[in-house]
Amino acid sequence: MEGDMIKIREWLLPLSWLYGLGVRLRNYLFEIGILKSRSFKIPVISVGNITVGGSGKTPHVEYLIRLLSSQVKTAVLSRGYKRKSKGYVLANANTTMRELGDEPFQMKQKFGNIYVAVDKDRCHGIEQLTTNTETKDVDVIVLDDAFQHRYVKPGINILLVDYHRLIIYDKLLPAGNLREPLNGKDRADIVIVTKCPKNLKPMEYRVLIKALNLFPYQDLFFTTLKYDDLKPVFQESDGNYALSLKHLPKKADILLLTGIASPKQMLQDIKPYCKKITPLSFADHHFYSKKDTEHINNTFAAMHEPKLIITTEKDAARLQLAEGLSSEVKNRLYALPIQVTFMLDQADLFNTKILSYVQKNSRNSILAKRKDDNKPRNSHHTGDRPRTISFRDN
Repeated sequence: MEGDMIKIREWLLPLSWLYGLGVRLRNYLFEIGILKSRSFKIPVISVGNITVGGSGKTPHVEYLIRLLSSQVKTAVLSRGYKRKSKGYVLANANTTMRELGDEPFQMKQKFGNIYVAVDKDRCHGIEQLTTNTETKDVDVIVLDDAFQHRYVKPGINILLVDYHRLIIYDKLLPAGNLREPLNGKDRADIVIVTKCPKNLKPMEYRVLIKALNLFPYQDLFFTTLKYDDLKPVFQESDGNYALSLKHLPKKADILLLTGIASPKQMLQDIKPYCKKITPLSFADHHFYSKKDTEHINNTFAAMHEPKLIITTEKDAARLQLAEGLSSEVKNRLYALPIQVTFMLDQADLFNTKILSYVQKNSRNSILAKRKDDNKPRNSHHTGDRPRTISFRDN
């Protein structure tokens, strides 16, 4: 059910009202030009949300990387949340996870043919990527988690909305999880409802479309999660090989080890493939201490065979640096890669919009020489052509 993971802390609503005043004032200053948004002479695509917590940013950024990197030189720019470094850092073969943060580090490990950089000041980061000798051949920059970073004016602004935590049912911080008022969604060129159940009915799509109440210039898409084979976190462990969720032992006891904002969807998705799940959850982007690893070791040791540990790719990067994990834990620790799949046969439409925008605005790539009449609409042009979505019973 949509919005089923939202919890409103009613007693904090007065504080939410005060918080909302501050956010509305900031947005107003941008709208009237006192605070400046800067455009760049390079395609910039922003991916983000207006809620605290996970809405699937990383797998959607990775989708864009797969789409773009085979055709143009692609860079991802993130602030590098919880990294131990300062300023602008460009990832190379020797850059550590602590210097980048877990999400950028994961992307650099998976996609060696792209640039990955971190900088809290996104304008400065874009300047560095486009002017430094080693990266000035970049054709497109994807901004990770930048919907609120209004100092950059992206060419395409993508807003992610978690199906289970719909913004239309939420409240502002601290009573709810909204970072800004609901009308902040109006800045989006593309809205994607993420983590949708695979069996959504046509009527449910219609309800969501009506409830979100988007403008004609905004395109609405729906995605669901797709899980790849489980991969061993510690490759050097003997007998450790990739596993399919479908081929897990039917009576398996799973320790679901996560340090992410919202592990509930992952728990629900894994549940059909095993007998029992023991969730062990830590805070989002958690760095595992010796006390944590001792707790993990003891919890896993107390579980019955057959058993294994499933974690996220982001947690895997942090767990590889954790001290004190037992040999038993290392031998049974698997990361579950996640990808997104577009529903309603919308993938081609989404891909065309992204590639067409990059083609029309690219400085260096061969795409700039190709003709394409499908010009993406600007988020500041309201237009009069309504969005159309095709419904099919699957």
